[in-house]
Amino acid sequence: MHMSDGLINAPVSLIFGGVAVVGMAVAMVGARRDLDDRTAPMAGLVAAFVFATQMLNFPILPGVSGHLLGGALAAILVGPWVGALCVGIVLAVQALVFADGGLTALGANITNMALIGVAAGFATALLLRPLATRGRAGLLAVCFIAAFVNTVVASAGFVLEFALGGDAAFSLGAVAGSVLGLHCLIGIGEGIITALTVGAVASARPDLVHLLRGTATPLELRDSPVTPKGSTA
Repeated sequence: MHMSDGLINAPVSLIFGGVAVVGMAVAMVGARRDLDDRTAPMAGLVAAFVFATQMLNFPILPGVSGHLLGGALAAILVGPWVGALCVGIVLAVQALVFADGGLTALGANITNMALIGVAAGFATALLLRPLATRGRAGLLAVCFIAAFVNTVVASAGFVLEFALGGDAAFSLGAVAGSVLGLHCLIGIGEGIITALTVGAVASARPDLVHLLRGTATPLELRDSPVTPKGSTA
């Protein structure tokens, strides 16, 4: 969800701005281990996909909009460090170029969507990875659950920030109910999109799915073996 300028007070904005800077710096260090000739092009495609999905916004409160996040999708495909960078870069471009989300709220937005959301989504996927390696149905289920958790937990980060520095004219209970309720619905849509997207990638190139690295790839996700002409099976 995007927050606009002035929705939370300056001290809280500064605190979460610092959290975002530190988090992005840590992600950059971690991303050095994951980026290679295979991952770099995928990271660019993931960032473009996340950018496109986040452009569809649903108004929730004055100055707050809900939308698909893409954090779990990014983390499952390119890893949590690169995934956090992808989402963070998308949010920065949206704020600076398209005025989607305030500049003073950029730190809070990055904290919620690029840090909290990505971490929650990937942690869920990692916890359920044994299910994902059993076959296509398991992988799709894990992707759906991870994306749903990513969306709801990221929206809970906003509720926390609003509780710390939001406008007292709004009831915290009403804000929490509106934000969490709508993002439960958004989470269902995000789960479906994430499952379909990761499933398509895994069907063609399971080696490009970060979550499946180091595991025995299910037979139904592998490319069909090709027998050279003139040889026997």
